[in-house]
Amino acid sequence: MNTTLEKLKERIKDKKYKLTTQRQTILQAFIDAEEKHLCAEDVYVLVKKVAPDIGLATIYRTLDLFTELDLLKRLDFGDGRNRYELNDEEFAHFHHHLICVKCGCVKEFEDDMLETLESIIAKKLNFKTIDHQLKVYGYCSDCQEKLKAEEEAAKGV
Repeated sequence: MNTTLEKLKERIKDKKYKLTTQRQTILQAFIDAEEKHLCAEDVYVLVKKVAPDIGLATIYRTLDLFTELDLLKRLDFGDGRNRYELNDEEFAHFHHHLICVKCGCVKEFEDDMLETLESIIAKKLNFKTIDHQLKVYGYCSDCQEKLKAEEEAAKGV
């Protein structure tokens, strides 16, 4: 079975919660999803395919529980919707988010450029960083092309 799922199952059991079929289905949706930043409605659509009896309210409750248990990270990309990603060691800490302000797409990049800053903070302020998030807002390549085309069209009018 999937090692990520096994690790997450162990975390649930360690915290004295049961891994119900519904909870496992929701966890599996995160593991299988191509898009790694899911809102509750995204999870609902994915889960409905395999478990049509799971309702949106159950998904919201489960996302809250999984966030509380540190299985998921809640992310705010400034679009008014909470998004979630797995909080597993293989996904955590060393990736950041590029957020397009035009189309809303989110891309990850893996480079811990903040490691030096964490060292400085630790030395100067005696503060031990356990995690960080970096969100960079701008325009994705597709939107840059569209904006350029719009500008050129406006000049030609």
